[in-house]
Amino acid sequence: MRNHQSIPTRRFYRSRSNAMIGGVCAGLADYFGFNLRVTRLLVFIAFLVAMPMTLLIYVGVVLLVPARSADPRYDEYDPEFRRALRAEPRRTMGEVRRRFQAMESRLAKIERYVTSSRYTLDQEFRKL
Repeated sequence: MRNHQSIPTRRFYRSRSNAMIGGVCAGLADYFGFNLRVTRLLVFIAFLVAMPMTLLIYVGVVLLVPARSADPRYDEYDPEFRRALRAEPRRTMGEVRRRFQAMESRLAKIERYVTSSRYTLDQEFRKL
């Protein structure tokens, strides 16, 4: 059974923690997994190229899109992992799968050792 409700749904929020003006660029960078500086640079270029339209869209996003609340659920997840998962989900999940398989094999080795007679022999030597 998969616990899909434990992972927050992917929604676009303005960011309060990385905000310079309204948090729109930080929210976009977080949502799409982009670099924040590059996102700000692209928005600045958009302001230079199409000032009225970009300003109207920016103000509209500030007014219509909610800011992310200070919910501790979001702090539980690694932001780098979330960004990698959004950018390349197959590769990231493949890497997670390989890590879990490596951990499972190490756990199997530990289990074999603990249930072996060698473990009880080592325990007896430690008691001496």
